[in-house]
Amino acid sequence: MKKNRTLEQAIAAIPSGAVVMVGGFGNPGTPFSLINELLRQGQTDLTLIKNDANEAGHGVSRLIENGQVRQLITTHIGLNKVVIDRMNQGDIDVEFHPQGILAEKIRTAGAGSFGFLTDIGIDSDITHPEDLLNWQGQTYKVEMALSADYALIHAAQADWLGNLVYQGSAINFSPLMAMAANHIIVETLDLGAPGRFKPEQVHTPGAFVDSVVPLESLTSDYGVLEHHVRR
Repeated sequence: MKKNRTLEQAIAAIPSGAVVMVGGFGNPGTPFSLINELLRQGQTDLTLIKNDANEAGHGVSRLIENGQVRQLITTHIGLNKVVIDRMNQGDIDVEFHPQGILAEKIRTAGAGSFGFLTDIGIDSDITHPEDLLNWQGQTYKVEMALSADYALIHAAQADWLGNLVYQGSAINFSPLMAMAANHIIVETLDLGAPGRFKPEQVHTPGAFVDSVVPLESLTSDYGVLEHHVRR
């Protein structure tokens, strides 16, 4: 079954109040076209889960600047003074996690587990007494799994069935998010027929993907991101 959708159709499925994971590691792998359509449609009260906040006026920062985001769950926002100011003013709630912990929380959700134990951050401000567990003489922090209603993903290549191939550092978070959300929306510049990939090339199998949005071109948002399109 073809999973092709238009940009408008795919994003219209996201309601206000949704929890949305956004793939990407800085610019690489960030689904700017999906984000820009979410900006245009105007869904509000969103919780975003992303490794970073992009830069001001760019990517998920545009959603935050437009007042569409209630909470951002992330690892750092240091490259974005606008989001830092919004956080300090109380306009948005920002929840921070160490990068590896955020990735593992997402991976754990995708694996169908509820959480895991770690000793990272036990003596820091990100840990509260209720997070701690004593087990066999050791103290651990309980980290709960992190899932979402939707995930927005950029794939370097895809087929009609939703089998995905990522490029470069997009591989860091995108495969994890594609397993941890209930509905997966993918954009790609390079969409082809099933059978174009060998099984070992596929980073995300089509079983996880709900909608694939073919892009005609990449906007300037994507910066220096390179695509090697094979037809």
